[in-house]
Parts: sequence; C-alpha cells; structure tokens
Amino acid sequence: MPDEKLARALRARVRRNMLREIMSNGRMSVTEVARRLGISEYSASRHLKLLYDLGILDFEPRPPEKYYYSRLKNLKELLDAFDRVVDELGRLNR
Repeated sequence: MPDEKLARALRARVRRNMLREIMSNGRMSVTEVARRLGISEYSASRHLKLLYDLGILDFEPRPPEKYYYSRLKNLKELLDAFDRVVDELGRLNR
C-alpha cells in the first residue's frame, strides 16, 4: 500500500533530510548525499536503496555513480507538512 510505504520512508529523519537535499539539488550521487549529511557512503547507499525500492526515488546511471532524483512532484509539500506536525507535537508534549 502506498501510504504504508511512504510512512516507512518518512519515519527516519535521515531519509527526510536526504529527500530534501536531493530535491534542492535535482540529482545527487551517493557520495554527494553522504558528504552533505555527514554520514558514511554505506549508510547513504542503504537509505537511498530503500527510497528507490519504495518508488520514491529513481536514478540515472552515470558510471561510476548513480544519480538519484525524486519521482514525486508533491514531496516537498509533504515533508514541510510532516515537519510542521512533528514540531507541533513536540510543543504539545513538553
């Protein structure tokens, strides 16, 4: 189900941050994502693969790297709304 896939993808902050970076930059390689987020390439690759497997990202092969990009047009709006809800819950639960 698409809603469950999307919920799984957005569960981890690092994946939300990856999606934001990719959307701001268009297409990014694993190396670029890892460097921007300060994580290992192995970790970036695992997260990107999950987002790809869920259908959120696609990639363009440009050997020796793959360049990932978002397949979803409304993803930024969803991430912004998600962040607002998380912030609100944080304030309510203090």
